[in-house]
Amino acid sequence: MADEDKYTKDGTTDFRNNPANKKETGSWRACPYILGNECCERLAYYGINTNLVNYLKFQLNQSSVEAVSNVTNWSGTCYVTPLIGAFLADAFFGRYWTIASFSIIYVFGMTILTLSASLHGLKPPCNDNNICHPMGLQTGVFYVGLYLIALGTGGIKPCVSSFGADQFDDSDESEKKSKSSFFNWFYFSINIGALVASTVLVWVQTNVGWGWGFGIPAVAMAVAVVTFFSGTKLYRNQRPGGSPLTRICQVLVASLRKFRVQVPADKSFLHETAEEESSISGSRKLDHTDQLSFLDKAAVETQSDGIKGSVDAWRLCTVTQVEELKSIIRLLPIWATGIIFTTFYSQMGTLFVLQGNTMDLQMGSSFEIPSASLSLFDTLSVIFWVPVYDRLIVPLARRFTGHRNGFTQLQRMAIGLAISIFAMLAAGTLELVRLRMVRRHGFYEHKHVPMSIFWQVPQYFIIGCAEVFTFVGQLEFFYEQAPDGMRSLCSALSLSTVALGNYLSSLLVNIVADVSTRDGKPGWIPDNLNYGHLHYFFWFLAVLSVLNLGAYLLVAKWYTYKKSIGPSTP
Repeated sequence: MADEDKYTKDGTTDFRNNPANKKETGSWRACPYILGNECCERLAYYGINTNLVNYLKFQLNQSSVEAVSNVTNWSGTCYVTPLIGAFLADAFFGRYWTIASFSIIYVFGMTILTLSASLHGLKPPCNDNNICHPMGLQTGVFYVGLYLIALGTGGIKPCVSSFGADQFDDSDESEKKSKSSFFNWFYFSINIGALVASTVLVWVQTNVGWGWGFGIPAVAMAVAVVTFFSGTKLYRNQRPGGSPLTRICQVLVASLRKFRVQVPADKSFLHETAEEESSISGSRKLDHTDQLSFLDKAAVETQSDGIKGSVDAWRLCTVTQVEELKSIIRLLPIWATGIIFTTFYSQMGTLFVLQGNTMDLQMGSSFEIPSASLSLFDTLSVIFWVPVYDRLIVPLARRFTGHRNGFTQLQRMAIGLAISIFAMLAAGTLELVRLRMVRRHGFYEHKHVPMSIFWQVPQYFIIGCAEVFTFVGQLEFFYEQAPDGMRSLCSALSLSTVALGNYLSSLLVNIVADVSTRDGKPGWIPDNLNYGHLHYFFWFLAVLSVLNLGAYLLVAKWYTYKKSIGPSTP
């Protein structure tokens, strides 16, 4: 290998901060440590999230609406804090040290949560009828642990998928092809962790105790930390490029200062560094695009800008800096359409579980399956569809589309949004059939209706299929379309759709509960669902999904892909 081909050309470094050697670092040799870390971390997360609604309802004695709201609020926070972690990674610490630091916070949170469910004095006392009465201190300690976990995951989630993708050099064609496959297997590893959580951990929480049920995920998180550090010598690291928010603000300020300045017809007159690399550390230059031309004013050189001396970045920005902001703005409409998808996706951990609680949980003559464990069929669906998509659908689609990945990321997400509509229709139809049985036989006060919980399997399986198209496509899309110096931030932006989807779900549940319970009516989502109309809520989400798909198709048609200047230009 020639000496110039020995090292990566994307600016990555090894753990000693030297240029990364292709033969010694990165590619698939580094991925097992990253995928192993993600598998264990997701096992820990889903070990809490999957059955949390039941813990809040039965151990902390909360109502159905209150428990659902608290779960979605916490889940939402877990997807807002990545904005903090992403900023720190892109601006100061890099992805490696951000993941390492926040993983330790995560372990502390898991430890406190385990103690709150195990130690006498912190564990909520329950009477002979298993009705618990937690005190303020006990509830407070529980929430301290829970929200430390939310903070810890904020430094991991926006960085780990981008950190994995950083292991593949875009200037190497074989590695570039592997990157798309990495995102599929990354999501596969997430769902292996989720599978163990929704089966083993939910059973332990239900049948052994919450102390063990939270303790095992705590150990899994400690294993995740050890796994991550074990691969240190193999990782390729991108240097932090400075504060992306500062660069965005500089473009906005400079363009507003020059709102009366005319943008030249020949865009080659716009300001850019003469060097081959951009002025942003670790970033390639971006080619000019015609959209959002007002922002181009920030790169127009005027006599007062001091071109021959030092340049004030608050008055004059480079084309690359302007295009960074344009890239973020172009992503926002695509980002917004992901919120409705995650709104109904969040129902798996809340209303699907409460719906399952009312059904026949028996499997065989003696085993009772926890309702939260039905999410394993979502996980099995993902585990089934990821290799099918990667090995069968992509090669088949490639013959018709000519695209190296079968579908563009935008097409892949559109397919997932369309599939997701059928999940809500399935859930609503099942609830309608269940309620008809309740009314026909007068099962209003029965804890379990004689209707197998396995009738929920189709709605979980359909959501799993939709995930493989939408979430994986979204991961890859936001990584590829992000400016080099903002990849963690854009990954966090992608994840924030989950946060807003959870918050929107919480808002909708509370509005529906408030509006539908007027005039003494039990409402759509009462504590006893046998008196409710949960199917109305599911069908309402299906209608929102149809409208959302229409909006997505419009904004996807409008979208303009970024244009990088360098060896890895698509």
